Amino acid sequence: MSNDPLLQPYRLKHLTLRNRIMITSHEPAYPEDGMPKKRYRAYHAERAKAGVALTMTAGSASVARDSPPAFNNILAWKDEVVGWMRELTDECHDHGCAVMIQLTHLGRRTRWDKADWLPVVSAGHEREPAHKAFPKMVEDWDIARIIEDYATAADRMKVAGLDGIEIEAYGHLVDQFWSPLTNGLDAPYGGSLDNRLRFTFEVLSAIRKRVGEAFIVGVRYTGDEDLPGGLTKEDGLEISHRLKDCGMVDFLNVVKGHIDTDAGLTDVIPVQGMRSAPHLEFAGEIRAATQFPTFHAAKIPDVATARFAISSGKLDMVGMTRAHMTDPHIVAKIVAGEEERIRPCVGANYCLDRIYQGGAAYCIHNPATGRELSLPHSIPKAGTRRRIVVVGAGPAGMEAARVAGERGHEVIVHEAASDPGGQIRLTAQTQRRREMISIIDWRFAECSRLGVTFRFNSFADAEMVLAEQPEVVIIATGGLPHTEILRTGNDLVVSAWDILSGDVPPGTDVLIYDDAGDYAALQAAEAIAATGAKVEVMTRDRTFASEVMAMSLTPSMRELQKREVTFTVTWRLDAVRRDGNELVAEIGSDYGDVTRERRVDQVVVNHGTRPLDDVYFELKPRSSNLGEVDYEALVAGRPQAVAKNPQSGFQLFRIGDAVAARNTHAAIHDALRLVKDI
Repeated sequence: MSNDPLLQPYRLKHLTLRNRIMITSHEPAYPEDGMPKKRYRAYHAERAKAGVALTMTAGSASVARDSPPAFNNILAWKDEVVGWMRELTDECHDHGCAVMIQLTHLGRRTRWDKADWLPVVSAGHEREPAHKAFPKMVEDWDIARIIEDYATAADRMKVAGLDGIEIEAYGHLVDQFWSPLTNGLDAPYGGSLDNRLRFTFEVLSAIRKRVGEAFIVGVRYTGDEDLPGGLTKEDGLEISHRLKDCGMVDFLNVVKGHIDTDAGLTDVIPVQGMRSAPHLEFAGEIRAATQFPTFHAAKIPDVATARFAISSGKLDMVGMTRAHMTDPHIVAKIVAGEEERIRPCVGANYCLDRIYQGGAAYCIHNPATGRELSLPHSIPKAGTRRRIVVVGAGPAGMEAARVAGERGHEVIVHEAASDPGGQIRLTAQTQRRREMISIIDWRFAECSRLGVTFRFNSFADAEMVLAEQPEVVIIATGGLPHTEILRTGNDLVVSAWDILSGDVPPGTDVLIYDDAGDYAALQAAEAIAATGAKVEVMTRDRTFASEVMAMSLTPSMRELQKREVTFTVTWRLDAVRRDGNELVAEIGSDYGDVTRERRVDQVVVNHGTRPLDDVYFELKPRSSNLGEVDYEALVAGRPQAVAKNPQSGFQLFRIGDAVAARNTHAAIHDALRLVKDI
C-alpha cells in the first residue's frame, strides 16, 4: 500500500474511489449529434485505464431543449443519450474508474439563435456579456418544466449506470437565481437568499425523488463571485452550509469568481502566466468550514501541487483536468515512480480556447488527445530499426525525434542553434509565456532517455545530411519572418522577431502592423510598451489578434491596457517612407479608397513566416519519394510508400513551419502522425 497521499482511496457515500485524482467536468466538444459516441468514449477510457479514480463527463450536458449548447455539448434531454452514456460508463468501469456527468440548464449563457431558436431564459433580463443574448425573465411554468427536465435528465444518467451527477451552478441558470446581479424576480424566487436558493432546492428535491437516496449528487458552484454587488465570500459560506445541511447533496465542488466575461472566465480557470492553484486556499476554507466532501480544480497542473492539496487536508479529491488532456497517464506514471516523465501542461489553453470558438479541444503539445481513435498516446516499437535524420530541433523536429526514438530507430538531429526550441525559445522570452519552454524541455529529456543524438551548432546542408547515410530524412527547419509586404519601404520596417530576440531595440513611438493575428505581435507590443514607448497595434482585420483566443488574450490585454497600448482595426499598412528622423506610415483600407498617415519612429510588421526550406529542395531530387506525401495513407495511419525514385536510399519529408506557417500544435501533430508509422 503506497504512502502517497494521492494514491489513497476515498470513500464517497457507498462509492470507493481508488485514489484522490479526478478529472472534473469539462466539455472537449467531441459529441456527435449531441451524443458521446466512440471518439468521446475513447478519450475518457484512455484516462480511465491509466488509473484516474473519477472522470466527470460533460461541461455541461444540457437538460432542456431551451438550453442549446453554446458549443458542442452532450444533449442530456434526449432519451438516446442513455445508450451512449452506458457504453462509456461500462468501459470506464471495466478499468476501475468511476463516472459522473455534469448537468445544467445554461439559462442566459447561450444564444437564442442556436438549435431550435427558442428564447433564452434567466432569472432576470440582464444580458451576459460573453454570449450577448437578452434573456426572457423566467415564468412559473418555465420553472416547473425546467425542474422536471433536471429530474428526468438525472434519471437517464442513473439508468445509464453512472455513479452520480453534478449540478453546474456557477454562471448557469442555478447561479443566475442565486446572484443578486442576475435575479430580478419577486418572491418566492427573488429577493432574499432563501428565495434565491428556492429553485436549487426544488431541483435537488425533484432529482432525489427520481433517483433515490443512494445515487450520488453533487453541486459545482462559486463560493464568491468576486464582483461588486454579487455573491460574497460570506454568501458562499452560507450557501455551502445550506447545501450540506439540506441532506440531498453528497459533495461540493467549489470555484471562485464569475464567468460572464472572458476575463472573469480566465480568472476562474487560469491560463499560462497566471498563478497556479489560485483558489486552492479558498476551497480549503470551504472544506474546513463545512467538514463535507470537497472537490476543486483550477490550474492544478503538477503532481506536487495536487499532492499538497490532499496532504494538507484542503481537498478530498483534486481535479487535474487540463493536466490529463496533456498526459492521460499521470496516475500510471506516479504509480510506476516516473513522475519526471509526466508530460507537463504548459497552460497555453489551446484546449479550452478552441471550444469557445466552436472547435474541438486539442492539447497544444499532445495531438493524440481527442484523436485516440487514430493516434497513440504510447508509441509502439517498429518492426525494423532504421536510421533517421531530423533537421531542426523546434517543436516539430523534437517530436519527430521523440517518436522515432520510441519506435526504436537510430535518430540524429541537426540543429543550427546551440539549444533546441526553435520559435518556442522566442515565445518564452516573454516572462508570462515562459512555461512554453517545457514543450521543448520535456521532449529533450525524453529524447535523451531514448538515446537520440543531437548535433547542435550544425547548419546542415544536403551533403551533411547525406553523410549520415540516412534511410529517412525529416526536414523541420521552421520558417523565418516575412515582412516584405509593402508597396515601398520594406527596408524600413523590422519584424516582431527582431524585437523579441533583442536584435533591434524598441523605438519610442511605434506602429505594429499585425497581419498574422498571432502571439508575436502582442508579445512585441508588450516588450516595447514595457520601455514606456507609445504603441499602436494595427490590423486590416475586423478584430485584432484574431488567432489569439479569448482566455489566452486576457493576460495580454491586462498588460497592454495598463500601458495604454491602442488597437486599430480595419486599416492596412501600404507603405513606409522616411522623413528626417521620422517614419511616415501610409495607411489604406480594404473597404474603400481612403488613406491616412502615421508619423512614428519605428514600424514593426508581423506577417507570419515563410518556410526555411533550402535543404529540403536540395535533397528532394535525390530522395526515393521526391518529397511526396501520400495524404490518404497519412490520414488513414498507414506507412508512406511513395517510390518515384526507387534507386534512392532515403525517404524525405518536411513538417511544421518548414511546410507553411501554422502553429505549435500543427507542427507537433505533423510529426506524430507521420513518424508513428515509420
